[in-house]
Amino acid sequence: MERMALTPAPILIIGAGIAGLWTALKAAPHPVTLISGAPLGSGTATGWAQGGVAGALGPDDDPALHARDTLNTGDGLTDSSVAHLFAHAIPGEIRDLADLGVPFERDETGALALGLEAAHSRHRVAHVKGDQAGDAILSTLIQAVRAAHHITVLDGVWVEALLSDQAGGCGGVLARTPDGDLARIEAEQTVLAMGGVGGLFEVTTNPKAARGQAMAMAYAIGADVLDPEFIQFHPTAIDTDTDPAPLATEALRGDGAKLIDSDGAPLMADHPQGDLAPRDAVARAVHRARVEGRQPQLDARCIGTDFPSIFPNVFKACHAMGFDPRETPIPVAPAAHYAMGGIATDADGRTSLPGLWAVGECASTGLHGANRLASNSLGEGLVFGARAAGALNTAPARRIETLHAWAAPKLPPLALVRLRQAMGRFAGVERDEAGLHQLSTIIAGLRSRHGDAHELIAADLIAQGALARRESRGGHFRTDYTDPVTPIHTRLSIAHPPFAKEA
Repeated sequence: MERMALTPAPILIIGAGIAGLWTALKAAPHPVTLISGAPLGSGTATGWAQGGVAGALGPDDDPALHARDTLNTGDGLTDSSVAHLFAHAIPGEIRDLADLGVPFERDETGALALGLEAAHSRHRVAHVKGDQAGDAILSTLIQAVRAAHHITVLDGVWVEALLSDQAGGCGGVLARTPDGDLARIEAEQTVLAMGGVGGLFEVTTNPKAARGQAMAMAYAIGADVLDPEFIQFHPTAIDTDTDPAPLATEALRGDGAKLIDSDGAPLMADHPQGDLAPRDAVARAVHRARVEGRQPQLDARCIGTDFPSIFPNVFKACHAMGFDPRETPIPVAPAAHYAMGGIATDADGRTSLPGLWAVGECASTGLHGANRLASNSLGEGLVFGARAAGALNTAPARRIETLHAWAAPKLPPLALVRLRQAMGRFAGVERDEAGLHQLSTIIAGLRSRHGDAHELIAADLIAQGALARRESRGGHFRTDYTDPVTPIHTRLSIAHPPFAKEA
């Protein structure tokens, strides 16, 4: 296999969501090569993010309060030092976004208009037109990246594997070029910013292509994976046959919308935080109502006649389903939404392997613990993307020697359907040992027939973590072990990662 004709920069970033784009921009003036499988602006969950970015920006707020809310929501597994680091850094990143041109909503004084979301003790979420923050941020970042002279963008290049070397590090990627050929793209430092795992589940709010590829590729060459069992299920995906499922943003509940069942009874009346309880609690309440045949609904009629202008994306999704949320409650269901676990990193994005970094949803820094605080996701990409860029710019030069690569087989469409159904049924909002063993058996059968596809490796890591964690904590709920036991992390690694044949 020949090297790609284009000589890459010493820093190679895979993924063009908020984490990848922000890392690339913050790396200036050092040269960066950014790989995006799809054209910039498509195929990333960033553009679908409705809520906004949380930060202690209000006069009654403080980073210590934001850190406290993050820790409380993380259910014992959030790293306190990381939570405080994040909370102190994110206001500056939000200001940088605003300076770059993101049109955050403002109040009559010109200050950022801040919204309230679940488990936050203050109004601290910066929005754009109610539910359009992700799209506005993504558009602004893409414009900045295209104008940046230090960034080379490779569109339409799909990463198939990481290149491992005899020294036990990463030296770039094996990628499929737009003409269909496989080629090496070598790099001293490789950054994974490829998003999460939601596409492994039958019902998800994520792009279907987000199927844990970064976690699988990193694990395959020996990187540690942390807490893969912790998947956040958003409680208010709109209940429709659309795949992925459209989202009814949490900001609706922040503005007074209530969860009810088909008889009009409130779903969250028994929780002290009511409809603004942490997402894991709300998702379980919605899930149980569905199981019991009490169709859960989000009654957002209180938003009033201005609904189309306040929450245009939600209104558009409801209109496509044939009803008006100003007059009719929105049918909702839990959907796989965010991976709290992933590739284990430090606070600068370093993985356990030399030359390999991870940022954004594919990484596990310890920020989210067992359950992510609402609207900390976009902020995660900003803070840790900026930190990774700073660390990358001072990283010592690496010598790349004797590279090996293993291109995973493709999972056939029908096998992927089978996997997604099994993941939704046995590794969803509620899990138990019998179901997880059945899931493991299904995954093993698919691997025997189709090989070690990325999706099967990622799904197996989630199943392993869920079986090992014999307790309920945050986004991981075991009906056979309902109580929390000990707040310890699940760390999975390959003791001796095999070198595949040289590509």
